[in-house]
Amino acid sequence: MELIKKIKAAETQAQQIIEQAKSEAAKQAEQGRLSRSQHLEQAEQERKKAIEKAVSAAESEGLAEVCELKTKAKKDREQLRKKTAGKTPSAVAKVMDYLKG
Repeated sequence: MELIKKIKAAETQAQQIIEQAKSEAAKQAEQGRLSRSQHLEQAEQERKKAIEKAVSAAESEGLAEVCELKTKAKKDREQLRKKTAGKTPSAVAKVMDYLKG
């Protein structure tokens, strides 16, 4: 009789240990999911920051290039005007002669 009580007590204790192990395993699994979720969220935020930084840098470079191109175009126009300024009256005269003639 005493042996049966000890066996039942051991079974009850074993069942409690199994339930406790299941509970701890479930908690650890949940903590793992939360940890992965937090890491993914952090990685997504870092990715967005990197994209914003790259876009900002590209925009700055683009604006600088636009300014350089405008300056170059202005210089080219001025050089062309200087180059053609002396030739314009003679070209006009030739065209007028051709039209009259």
